[in-house]
Amino acid sequence: MSADEPMSAHPERSAAAGGAKSKGTATPTPTSTPTPTPTTTTTLIRRPLLLLALLSACATAQRPPSPSPTAPVDRAPAADLPPRLEFPPDDVKVSRLDLELAGKNDEELFAIGTAAYGAADYGRAAAAFARLADLFPTSRHEAAALFDAGLAYERQDEWRLALERFRTISRKYEGPDATEAAFRIAECQYHLRELADARATLDRLVAQPDLSPGDRIRALAQRGIVELEDGKMEDAEKSLRLALATFRAASEDERLDDHFAAQAQYYLGEVYREWFRALPLDPSKGDDAALQRDLEHKAEMLLSAQGHYLRAIRMGNDRWAVASGFRIGGLYDELRSQLLDAPLPPGLDDEHQAAYRAELRRRVRVLATKAITAYEQTLSRAARSGVDDLRFLGDAQGSLERLKSAIADDVKPTM
Repeated sequence: MSADEPMSAHPERSAAAGGAKSKGTATPTPTSTPTPTPTTTTTLIRRPLLLLALLSACATAQRPPSPSPTAPVDRAPAADLPPRLEFPPDDVKVSRLDLELAGKNDEELFAIGTAAYGAADYGRAAAAFARLADLFPTSRHEAAALFDAGLAYERQDEWRLALERFRTISRKYEGPDATEAAFRIAECQYHLRELADARATLDRLVAQPDLSPGDRIRALAQRGIVELEDGKMEDAEKSLRLALATFRAASEDERLDDHFAAQAQYYLGEVYREWFRALPLDPSKGDDAALQRDLEHKAEMLLSAQGHYLRAIRMGNDRWAVASGFRIGGLYDELRSQLLDAPLPPGLDDEHQAAYRAELRRRVRVLATKAITAYEQTLSRAARSGVDDLRFLGDAQGSLERLKSAIADDVKPTM
């Protein structure tokens, strides 16, 4: 969704050791750490550029049961019989890991899973935790094994397998780990593109009267992300603003982690960025008044998006500050490209087209400069803070080099 594992929380083994309470059974002790004909050349060039000054922003088949031989069967001639169905035998494959884990008790499986997870061997960890949960449902480690199996499956992008483990926790237990499992269920549904289900899961979380302020902020922010991904822009804006209002109110009484509030602020910028990107710019229509209105509206959306990104930066969370800085650079970079790629006004001959494009490149140079500044600041912040999110940094470096080259080409003397 995106900053896109946009819904993810902090790196995470189960955070509530011993916090899951069994529903109707003894309490286990989980230990995991969870876009006119011209009169003069000047008029043609000036009209589409009037407002650039505003921008200084998816079973195996089973053999059917044989018919009971209690009565004789009249057999039809062979030619009238249906084709005979052949079913291959079940192909059961046993891996080396299966053989290694066979015969281990719950304590041994938990130790193997914990060591493998710590070593980032998520396939081995998932296999050990899943075997523990399946074969030892009364173990004191069952809740932790379910949770950590889900986390290990997540690390391998096995979202369906992870979803089933988290759902088991949600059915069987209460307490902090059960709440965290509900968040993980929504995360899995989001990655599986089951957005309506993810929203319903988050709605249930928000409706819990005893949900902590931090978890309420998280649920509202992530609901807004799901709504944005589902194209429900107005709903997304409401959820994200409510997350921020909840953060401000709760911060008066206690110090809260700013991760999900900064995430909400960033995604409010994403809402306005989508509106900015949806607005066309088309000088070829020859309607100067309409073009001026389109530019004004586009500039308004750009500045609104930029404002939310700047607020996210000021909140001090490095991850979302880096993401926001990249997006600010992208806003100016994208506006520059839209203007340069827009259709030409009607009625220009070759000479006037060349003059129009030259003047346009000169006018949009300020947008390139602003984008370069934002990209440079983003890369610097990332280096200082140790943020290494390649989804942003790789694009920022490539865009920075491209824009610097474009400016250098624009200032080369013509022969």
